[in-house]
Amino acid sequence: MLRNAKKTFPCSSICVSVRHPQSEHKEKRQKMSQVSAVPSSSPGKGTSHATERRSANYHPSIWGDYFLKYVSPSNSVDNRHDQQAEKEIQKLKDEVKRSLYANADKPSLNLDMIDQIQRLGIAHHFASEIDHILTQLNETCFVRNNGDPDIDDLYTASLLFRLLRQHGYRISCDIFNKFKDASGKFSEKHAGDVRGLLSLYEASHLSVHGEDDLDQALSFSSTHLESIKEQLSPPLATQVRHALEQTIRRGVPRLEARRYISMYKAEPSHNEALMSLAKLDFNRLQKQHQEELFDLARWWKGLDFKLKLPFARDRLVEGYFWILGVHFEPELAVARRMMTKVIALTSVLDDIYDVYGTFEELELFTQAIQRWDMDCINELPEYMQVFYKALIDVYVEIEEVLASTGRSYSLYYAKEAMIRQARCYFAEAKWLHQQHKPTIDEYMSIALVSSGYPLLAITSFVGMQGTVTKDDLDWLFNNPKILKASTVICRLMDDLATHKFEQSRQHVGSALQCYMRQYGVTEREAENDLRKQVEDAWKDMNEECLYPTAVAMPLLVGILNLTRVMDVLYKDGGDHYTNPHITLKDHIKSVLMDPVQ
Repeated sequence: MLRNAKKTFPCSSICVSVRHPQSEHKEKRQKMSQVSAVPSSSPGKGTSHATERRSANYHPSIWGDYFLKYVSPSNSVDNRHDQQAEKEIQKLKDEVKRSLYANADKPSLNLDMIDQIQRLGIAHHFASEIDHILTQLNETCFVRNNGDPDIDDLYTASLLFRLLRQHGYRISCDIFNKFKDASGKFSEKHAGDVRGLLSLYEASHLSVHGEDDLDQALSFSSTHLESIKEQLSPPLATQVRHALEQTIRRGVPRLEARRYISMYKAEPSHNEALMSLAKLDFNRLQKQHQEELFDLARWWKGLDFKLKLPFARDRLVEGYFWILGVHFEPELAVARRMMTKVIALTSVLDDIYDVYGTFEELELFTQAIQRWDMDCINELPEYMQVFYKALIDVYVEIEEVLASTGRSYSLYYAKEAMIRQARCYFAEAKWLHQQHKPTIDEYMSIALVSSGYPLLAITSFVGMQGTVTKDDLDWLFNNPKILKASTVICRLMDDLATHKFEQSRQHVGSALQCYMRQYGVTEREAENDLRKQVEDAWKDMNEECLYPTAVAMPLLVGILNLTRVMDVLYKDGGDHYTNPHITLKDHIKSVLMDPVQ
């Protein structure tokens, strides 16, 4: 529901297969720090005996049946209200489009408006208009001016750079040279330009490898913003504090839109049409998302994992929020449904391998998943049979959806990604069983897959249907650079957040432990080095989102959004997915429960 002599590891080989070991003699398992004696069926036999099993003591879902109580609006009053809202949305969209074209000869105004549209979460209504305007701005500001846009204020130059980079244009960071002093450093005369510093700070997060100027821009802007943030007044103070906590580039779009709507409302000069459209559109989509979650909650409750697999995390709602961070648009409901079911099952699969299953059971289980055949279900313990049937059923449903759109060939990629996931979970279980201590490279070759991000990315592509070709799926299945970078970020942020909890019970070593052991460094040194690897991976992500791209930009943005979710869920050293009762609870309420007033 992640080296060489310089202490770096390659973002290369993600495990594509793990050879199954031959059956081994049963060994007496070490007594775990937390053990519960639970009756368990012998594999394939159906008889019972007491088996010592690990326990992570996961707390139950904090949501109960809340999302099962959603009632879809069906009476005439609600329908009339929805129709009125649709008419108002269309009227506001037309007004915004007129404003965009009216500002064609005023680049700074259009830049501000495009930025506001994107941050308010309504850019999906204006994709063609934004693309046209930015193409024109790139032509007039850079191509015709030999790379010099002739912009003298830091705010506008930084905003132009960020928006064009976000849309894939390879804009040179030489645009910032005029804001430096004779020594080549950013001039201190800009230290008091808060809007300019904030814009520069956001732009600096679009850097790629070798752009020392943007590294310097990040240091310069963040240092000065930190020093003055307590002296500012709202709404600027709110914007600065939030940016320092969560930059635009790495924020989850839906969550950031909800936050920005509140901040934008406080702006004295806010555009009323944009504000009204953002509010109506957010609330309309929230209702659609609530309906989707209601249907998913019914499916989840019908599986009855809470009773049948009580050792596993019950995180359907958190999983849906995760997927909503990747695809929130109304036309991507099918992708959200597929991905949510897959992430919910993968979370349980993780707990079977990581917490509950014995090594002998896991060996049989992995073989069954590789065979992908209901005929082998009786060879499994009863609790694994419950999961196995649910897994097969979900992929039968996916197959039916794909067949209805003439894309049955996509099922191979979806199934094989899940099989890879199980293989890598088993490889980690084998390490634990044999008390093997892998090197960091050996660990990462398996852990990048077990992070679940290759599986989710492939499921995302499969679920997007008409916009994805077989060539796109082949490209993704061969582990391109952007997917490698995404999985490195995911795995390392996960391990940095959870390693202390994981080591409180018997668990395969994390990247941190592997790194410390291999290089003989302290925990602090290892942590700093691995965080540097995360930053380097973000630069790889940025590079892969610049034209010419290997696949269409919307597909790359999906992978980018997957990575953004990880940045939010595992920020500040917390695993907010497993423990959602504080930070993630508030995020879910703001996006899925509380309408914009």
